[in-house]
Amino acid sequence: MTGKELLRELDSSGGVKQLSALYGDEGLDAARRRYSSLIEGLETDGEVRLFSVPGRTELGGNHTDHNRGRVLAASIQLDAAAAVCPSQDKKVFFRSTGHDDVELDLSDLSPREEERGETSALIRGIAAEFAAQGTPVMGFRANGDSQVLPGSGLSSSAAIEILFAKIFDNLYWGGKRSALELAKIGQRAENIYFGKPCGLMDQIACASGGAAAIDFGPEESDARGDPKVRAINFDPEAAGFSLCVVATGGGHEDLVPDYAAVPAEMKAVAAFFGKSVLREVDEKLIIPRLGELRRAAGDRAVLRAIHFFNENRRVDAMLAALEKLPARHDWARSRKENKIEEMEIFLDLVNGSADSSWQLLQNIYSPKDPARQNVSLALALSKDFLKGNSGHGACRVHGGGFAGTIQSYIPKERLEDYRKLMEGIFGKGSLTVLKVRPIGAAELFL
Repeated sequence: MTGKELLRELDSSGGVKQLSALYGDEGLDAARRRYSSLIEGLETDGEVRLFSVPGRTELGGNHTDHNRGRVLAASIQLDAAAAVCPSQDKKVFFRSTGHDDVELDLSDLSPREEERGETSALIRGIAAEFAAQGTPVMGFRANGDSQVLPGSGLSSSAAIEILFAKIFDNLYWGGKRSALELAKIGQRAENIYFGKPCGLMDQIACASGGAAAIDFGPEESDARGDPKVRAINFDPEAAGFSLCVVATGGGHEDLVPDYAAVPAEMKAVAAFFGKSVLREVDEKLIIPRLGELRRAAGDRAVLRAIHFFNENRRVDAMLAALEKLPARHDWARSRKENKIEEMEIFLDLVNGSADSSWQLLQNIYSPKDPARQNVSLALALSKDFLKGNSGHGACRVHGGGFAGTIQSYIPKERLEDYRKLMEGIFGKGSLTVLKVRPIGAAELFL
């Protein structure tokens, strides 16, 4: 379609239906304005195509994926979007709200040291992956915008990676690649070109849509080593809860050593037993050799290993609880009838994960700056807010930890009280309500 045709499509019945599925009825007007601005910003009479990729929220499995553990994650309504014009040459021009313009030539797809850590590295790396798989790619001109909060554990970088992968796939390969294939392309670009040794959970969740259980274990992988991905039912709103994240402040720039130490220490425990990752270790061997293990890897590494094994079991239990929930859950009636509900079981497990991250994984604050404990404070206040209140609730660290964001399940009738508490301490707009988005990486109005 041309830009003018897409602008008309935004107001059509089909367009309204599609945008409502992505952003909810309450987000419809804002979505129309946003996409109109992206389209008009291209200033072209030629073909224009629209793309959207959601961010994601981690539901369970804190710091387990890098040791081939189990995780639960869900895509959310906050997304990275772009209006795109295909090119007949190898040049890429990408303009994104709040960022410097990106320009590059895809004639040379080799990694460049000066691009490490830059958006251009991701674009070049993703194009290189397509070329290596036999898909020749051309360039494009794009006008983009991301609503995925940076530094929040909502995977803003993974959403951008999958956005570029989806653009290349749909423009030059007919959109044939699966969500997992796009995720692997994004991960490799981030590892090799961008220079960040990330796992695969974020990319899978952003590409897939809805909620998913992801098992990275070798016994669950297929012949290619791909993780097992399984769609799950997850609808906290239907159960009477608002799923929130609270940005507690603090940057991640100086925390790289803290993040790197978590997988490194877990793998040190695995190496003690002659394995590469904890998933390959028989947990029963730890206690009989605990004295040797403490001397070889240190106490914190042992505690983090215990967290890994406990968290894997917790994810299994969370999945079992969610699978018993109906699509629409009558929470109020169930509470009145005093039933034991699967949602309460799930929330107890969320709280258990929070305690494990605090006590065993120890990723709530940086040990090099113990005076600054914004995440600890947010969790303590949230626990006190929820304690003794009808309707239960839960809170946990969200994402990598050490600074940044917590995740909370708040009874809907108490949301505004919780917002007032959190924003009174961490600033206006620090609380964001998340909604599970059923659609992953997508091209709109096909």
